[in-house]
Amino acid sequence: MFTGLVEGVGRVGRITPQGPDAVLIIAPPWELGETVLGESIAVNGACLTVSKLTPQGFAVDVSAETLSRTNLGRLRTGGSVNLERSLRLGERLGGHLVTGHVDCVGSLLRIQPQGASYGLEVGLPSEHLRFVVGKGSICLDGISLTVNQVGSGSFGVNIIPHTWQATALHLAKQGDSVNIETDLIGKYVARLLNRDEDAPGASRGLSSEDLRRMGY
Repeated sequence: MFTGLVEGVGRVGRITPQGPDAVLIIAPPWELGETVLGESIAVNGACLTVSKLTPQGFAVDVSAETLSRTNLGRLRTGGSVNLERSLRLGERLGGHLVTGHVDCVGSLLRIQPQGASYGLEVGLPSEHLRFVVGKGSICLDGISLTVNQVGSGSFGVNIIPHTWQATALHLAKQGDSVNIETDLIGKYVARLLNRDEDAPGASRGLSSEDLRRMGY
């Protein structure tokens, strides 16, 4: 579990294809000795497991599924990635609950300076846009952000100067792809309201009887 508060920007040292999968070597912004074999690290918001430690950085295995659902397959040697180590119980939850399970890849439609900050418009497939609400939380390339507004095929967020400089966003260009994880709670609520519609004999959504039984 993560919070969406990026610890720093890492550098991709090597990318080794292995059939449909790949192995990434990433140089972290912290001392390599602080990295533990087997720990989880969010790389651009995707939860990956440290499989090996090398003098150049830590290695992570990236499956074909992850490559197909994230922008990690578009990385190049020397590229920059947002990194966050997993949350320890008892620590402050400064962002929001982030699983590191990327829902889809969005597109940066617009990057607009707004005073010292930046406004981003991000395009998102409609099946995922339904989980995005104004003033709700969303994770963009591993960064916990607040949604400013939601359009018919996109949403907008504001990036303060610190976040802009402390993450790889300052290297982003219009048209770039970004990993999106929508709000965890919203997805579970939506699932409960549209219960097992593929299950034989299952009803869809909540009935008035369901609401009475729950005390409403």
